[in-house]
Parts: sequence; structure tokens; C-alpha cells
Amino acid sequence: MKQQLFIYGSGRLVPAFVNYTAEITGKPKPNICFVPTASGDDPEYIAKWEAVCSELDLVPHVLRVWINSYDQQQTYEEIIGKMDAIIVGGGNTLNMLAIWEAQGITDLLKKAYENGVVMGGGSAGSLCWFNGGTTDSRPKELSIVGGLGLIDKSHCPHYNSEKSRRPLYHENILKGALTDGYAVDDRAAIHFVDGTVEEALSLEDDNHSYYVSVQDGLIREERLKERRLG
Repeated sequence: MKQQLFIYGSGRLVPAFVNYTAEITGKPKPNICFVPTASGDDPEYIAKWEAVCSELDLVPHVLRVWINSYDQQQTYEEIIGKMDAIIVGGGNTLNMLAIWEAQGITDLLKKAYENGVVMGGGSAGSLCWFNGGTTDSRPKELSIVGGLGLIDKSHCPHYNSEKSRRPLYHENILKGALTDGYAVDDRAAIHFVDGTVEEALSLEDDNHSYYVSVQDGLIREERLKERRLG
């Protein structure tokens, strides 16, 4: 059973990335679930998801956490168990991970990934799958947050959109606060299969993905060979 992860830098719902997620499931009309936990189940975000999916050949679902037992009759296990792919939205990574742990969603997602369900997302929805990275989830300044560790590397989304992200990522790798890892610009993406890069993609010529590590005490930034999507 292949374990697949498809991540991109921005949390915006880009039709080309959603469609790519659908294609790599290998299903003719896959069930794909949007998880907007990090945004507090923002109704506008969910509406955007539904609008994007209306133009694609897939069956859209939403996993909400701001619910009550009277209105929500399916368990999270039942919802996740029938999905071919999971797309996690952007927002507050730290709060999202805490809620998932409290609700038992963390273990369900890990189990689904092991069973071949495609995982993915952007921003918080990309950071969460790695062993750690920098986040704006806490007050005042960017800080480090741990992830689910599906891929045992660090991660930096929004690599080209916020001036502080790139140097802080380099600094944390240099001092050993983060492991080497993958950085992704907002309109770029990486598809992993069984923990290794299958291909890198980009929507624009000036958006890229990188592998960032330390070599001889200096940061080494290796741009991944990419395919233009769309």
C-alpha cells in the first residue's frame, strides 16, 4: 500500500492542487475530505472548498470539530474511514494539533495514511505532517511546533511570502532546533510517495520547492527539479 503525501506552501484552495490530489488517489471519483480545524471551521473557507469541488470530478466532504453530539451523528473514525484523500486547511497549527489529539483524530489520520489514504494540504495543512517547523500560532513571534512526523523531516511553508520565514528556518536548522527538511513557496508543491519525493510541482515560474540542510557548517539550499502544473 503506497503512502502518499501532497503538500503546498499556501493554505489557499487552488483547484489545480485539489485536482492533483484527486488524481493521485487512483480512484475515478474519489471521496475527499476537507479538514478546516486550523481556521476554526471557518464557514467561508468551507464555502470556498465546496465551490472549488463543484468544478472537479470528486465527492467533497468536510470534517468539522466545532460540533455537538446531537447534530453530528457520525464518528470521526466513520468519516475518515471512507475517504480516499484528506486535505487539511491553513490557520493555527498549534491549536489544530491540540484539538486533533483531544478528539482522537491524530491516531485516525496516521492510521488512514498507513492504509493508503492520500494526505495533504497547505500552510498548517502542510506543516502538520512533518516532524516540526516554524509557526505563527503563538503570540508575538514565530516559534517552533512539532508535527505528526509522517515524514521525519522539518518543513517550512510560505517560504517566499514572508520575509522572516526563510532566515528563521535556516537559523533553526543551523543550531539544531530543527532537522533538515523541505521548504515550499506558496504556489509550489511536493508529492511524496513512501516518504520520498515523487515530484515537485509549481504553478508559476518564480515559485519553487527546496531541500534545506547543513553542509560544512553552512546552509545548503537545493532547489527541487519541478514540473509546471497547468
